[in-house]
Amino acid sequence: MKIRDLDLSDNPVNAEHAALGLPPLENAVTHAGDPHQPVLRFAMWSVVFLLMAVTIALATRLFTQPGAGHSGFELIGQALSSREFWLAAAVGLLAQTVDGALGMAYGITSTSFLLATGTSPAVASASVHIAEVFTTGVSGISHIKLGNVNKRLFLRLLVPGMIGAAAGAWLVSSIDGKAIKPFIAAYLLLMGLYVISKIFRKIKPRREEPKHVAKLGLFGGFVDAVGGGGWGPVVTTTLVGTGNDPRMTIGSVNLAEFFLTFISAGVFAVLVGESPWTTVAGLVVGGLFAAPFAALLTSKLHTKALLGLVGSVIVLISAFNIWKALS
Repeated sequence: MKIRDLDLSDNPVNAEHAALGLPPLENAVTHAGDPHQPVLRFAMWSVVFLLMAVTIALATRLFTQPGAGHSGFELIGQALSSREFWLAAAVGLLAQTVDGALGMAYGITSTSFLLATGTSPAVASASVHIAEVFTTGVSGISHIKLGNVNKRLFLRLLVPGMIGAAAGAWLVSSIDGKAIKPFIAAYLLLMGLYVISKIFRKIKPRREEPKHVAKLGLFGGFVDAVGGGGWGPVVTTTLVGTGNDPRMTIGSVNLAEFFLTFISAGVFAVLVGESPWTTVAGLVVGGLFAAPFAALLTSKLHTKALLGLVGSVIVLISAFNIWKALS
């Protein structure tokens, strides 16, 4: 769940990923070093503090929910026996399998499926971002400890990404779900086509300073919040695909992703009236069991075949969502 060290070895799968502008494969984290830069040390402890605060807040809300008429354990039992929870768990398993095999597309995959089940755009995006707070947080800490973060790139992405995420979350929460659903589905359809288009791309490596990073972060954060996903496909693949160092780029982008995801989740928690906690729990539980399936996909399918399969599924589901919303 995005908490692993990058495998930068010279193997056929990584060579194919590099040619397509995709992140390299990942290894389980087995060692760590200490961050030395004050900015990164501050960022790491900020992540730790915010994760602890969110965990305490969620536990407090679960066991002291006013007027609920049920204990926390009863609410957990109800969630485990609900169709919504297990459907979200299946979506989380599938989306995290895709993300583990490709290094991207968790948000757009899970949001596409949630919209197909009748979930509103705001609740779907809220569920995905609240679930991602934990995975991106642990991911960010791991990348700092492993020395995978470029301080300059991280800071250039951070504030624009947070502003874009807050604006996107406010927009999708403030507009009628039925009115905006066709537009969200259209965005996800375009993202599916974008994933497919990477099959035909050939990347020429370069080592220039990445340009327009702030604009890229602003746009990536906005569409990520509005569409329930897109930070990885928009920001990570753009930077890696133009030849920038994969290890430092992915680590910096993933660390910034935690903060913009936290902002998105906070805005959604305030503005979304419908509580998505059952869906969030299902997404997290499903994602926990995805690693072996992602490894199996990686070993059995070529990257181009997997890109085509995932992109086609997203396109078909999004087309179905558009038809259903307009009918």
